[in-house]
Amino acid sequence: MSVEAYIASLSDERRPIVERLRETIINALPPGFVETMQYGMISYVVPHTLYPGGYHVDPSLPLPFLSIASQKYGIGLYHMGLYASPELMEWFRQAYSEAVPTKLDIGKSCIRLKNLNTIPFDVIGALASKMSVQDWIDRYERSRA
Repeated sequence: MSVEAYIASLSDERRPIVERLRETIINALPPGFVETMQYGMISYVVPHTLYPGGYHVDPSLPLPFLSIASQKYGIGLYHMGLYASPELMEWFRQAYSEAVPTKLDIGKSCIRLKNLNTIPFDVIGALASKMSVQDWIDRYERSRA
């Protein structure tokens, strides 16, 4: 499935929100990340041309970085760099709490955006901009060592 087909398959309620998240992320990501579909989600990855080893779980796949998924409870935002960078996680928690009146709902691998009316697009854009491809590769390799 293509990104466009995925977006077209969403409900009328979800489609504009996912489109806005996608645009926010595309406009903020540093150069080098590539948009694709991975694991049934819109994903931003490090392509094999920049990181030939790919993702350790399945080296045929490019290294994942950030993904968006419309799910039953809301929208899931997966940012792998948050878990590799305690400083980035601390920044995100603070920025989110300043932008959104409700408690951050975050798991080991997912930021759960349940209230579609309070998504902090500016914070998400800033988050997407804070780690370059090389920063992500370096952190990923250190985590695997």
